[in-house]
Amino acid sequence: MSPLLSRRHFLSAGANGIGSVALAWLLSREQARAGIPAPAPAASRPPRFAPKAKRVVQIFCCGGVSHIETFDHKPELARMDGRSLEGKGENLGFFGQPGKLMKSVYEFRQHGRSGSWVSSLLPNLANCADDLCFIHSMTAKSNNHTPATFQMNSGFTLNGFPCMGAWLSYGLGTENENLPAFVVLPDPRGLPAGGSINWTSGFLPANHQGVPFRTRSGDPISDLRTPASVTAEARAADLGMLAAMDRGFAEANAGDAGFAARLRSYELAARMQSSIPEATGLDGESEATKRLYGIDDPANKGFGRNCLMARRLLERGVRFVQVINGGAFGSPRINWDGHENLKENHDTQAATMDRPVAALIQDLKQRGLLDDTLFVWSTEFGRSPATQGIGSPGRDHHPSAFTCFLAGAGVKPGHHHGSSDEIGYFAAEDKVTIPDFHATILHLLGIDHEKLTFYHNGINRRLTDVHGEVVRGILS
Repeated sequence: MSPLLSRRHFLSAGANGIGSVALAWLLSREQARAGIPAPAPAASRPPRFAPKAKRVVQIFCCGGVSHIETFDHKPELARMDGRSLEGKGENLGFFGQPGKLMKSVYEFRQHGRSGSWVSSLLPNLANCADDLCFIHSMTAKSNNHTPATFQMNSGFTLNGFPCMGAWLSYGLGTENENLPAFVVLPDPRGLPAGGSINWTSGFLPANHQGVPFRTRSGDPISDLRTPASVTAEARAADLGMLAAMDRGFAEANAGDAGFAARLRSYELAARMQSSIPEATGLDGESEATKRLYGIDDPANKGFGRNCLMARRLLERGVRFVQVINGGAFGSPRINWDGHENLKENHDTQAATMDRPVAALIQDLKQRGLLDDTLFVWSTEFGRSPATQGIGSPGRDHHPSAFTCFLAGAGVKPGHHHGSSDEIGYFAAEDKVTIPDFHATILHLLGIDHEKLTFYHNGINRRLTDVHGEVVRGILS
């Protein structure tokens, strides 16, 4: 008889991560022998009505992209350059340092058949103007990065609520059981404000949480492979003990939803040992495709690779891929938070984002994937039309008007919805809240946002809380 494993060895081997939890098939065999029903997989579930989109890719630009430097052309602001900001009420900036009105630091031109105004900051996205559906009247609740980022991702400024990707995983399931339904590709430079809470499943079952890939490393998932130091015999012994423990726990806690969710996560981890290397490897991509994304351009800082990886994940059945551009705080800044010098900041950030995002749109389109993929580009808020302080070249946070855009399945290409006022301070026409934004995304996926609920602490919770109207003016 083999000697029992020491406690130290067992804990050490167990800590080798999800790679060593490839007990999925072993565990399912053990459960079948014991007559314990295996947990149901997170299979694809039909939407409530015919969807326009089957999947979503979201580019989230951290830090607050200036709408008046990108997609919201304001000739009146140029005319009023250098004047005092008057008649707009309370200062909405985070630091409360109102300065003088400052015209856009970039030249605007009209592009495409739609005549969409796009600044010289984003020449590659300007070439995609006829595919984009702009919303110029977005508003957010908070002028603080972390709660505003939480709201764009989960609908709530407080942390801990399920994010949109988790809701989609819960509502629609997965199209490929060998890959997560919800994948997050963080910027290689760092995580967004609030960190991993931005892809939490909150009170939803744990298997709906976003799976973040390690984009700084060649190994996208930590500990996916069994360490060379662990022998096959030791691994088999560990798995046998784990299977026995789980079998006993399942018998004693029949119907435990949390345990079932963990088992599904372990099963997925086992299957990912083969599916993830294939899905994330770029060796099979042509040199032309790599050049399109600017893979070798040092200015992209790895973001181009993430965008190409997103396309590969989408075409393999991942339901929701979130690609994050920018990290949290720091000096020098690694996001769009242009407090000190707006032009210097946005020049740097646009060099990482513009080319890869335009490439992703073009690549999806040429492959026919844009027909049933919803492309979402968003940020947490805009930036003030006035400088942050007298004589400053920077702009403060601004939640009362900013721009996002959609493209692809179910939205009008080359369309502009809503508007901000003459200087880009307030949403002036067809105001769109973040619950409205989320309700529209769910609608395009065939989901009634009022019906997608989960009972928690005495309340039927939903992504849009008790708010939200579908923005029907953008629907094709």
